[in-house]
Amino acid sequence: MKKFVLLLSLMLSTVAFAQGTEAKKVGPPEGKALVGEVYGAGVSAKAEKSAITTKKLDQKLKKSAKVENVAVKGKVTKVCDKKGCWLTVETDNNEKFFVKMKDYAFFVPTALEGKTVVLEGNAEMKVTSVDEQKHYAEDAKKPQSEIDAIMKPEEEIRFMASGIKVVD
Repeated sequence: MKKFVLLLSLMLSTVAFAQGTEAKKVGPPEGKALVGEVYGAGVSAKAEKSAITTKKLDQKLKKSAKVENVAVKGKVTKVCDKKGCWLTVETDNNEKFFVKMKDYAFFVPTALEGKTVVLEGNAEMKVTSVDEQKHYAEDAKKPQSEIDAIMKPEEEIRFMASGIKVVD
C-alpha cells in the first residue's frame, strides 16, 4: 500500500510540475520584426498597395462608426509586454489607436515597437470602459498614479487586425 501511495504521489507531482513549466512560457513571441515579416493571416499585396493613412481612417470613421476590410499604414508605438496580444499605432495628429488581434489568434513581438506596419482588418469607434482602460494600462506597465487617474470611459478608434506586415 505504501508503494502505491508513493507511486501515486510521484505521478501527481510530475503532472503538477509539468503544468507549472508551461505557464512560465507566457510572453510575446521572440522576433526582430524585420521588414517583410507578417503576423496573423497576412496582408494581401492589394491591401498593402491601397493602405490608407490613419488620418483617412479617422475621416471614414466620422462618416460611419465601423469600417470593414480596410488596410491602414502607421507606426507602432507600444506592444503588450505580457503576451504581444495588442499594440498601439500612432495617428497623423500624434494620437494613438488601439489594435487587437482577431480572435486572439496571433501575437506580435515587442520588437515591433517603432516599426511602420500595414494592418488589415476592421476598424470602429468604441467606448472603452474605465476598467478596460486600467487593465491595458497595467499591461503597459504604467505607473499606479497614471492608472488611478483613469476616471471616465473614452471613445477611441479600435482596430481588429487579421494580419500585420512590417513595411519599414
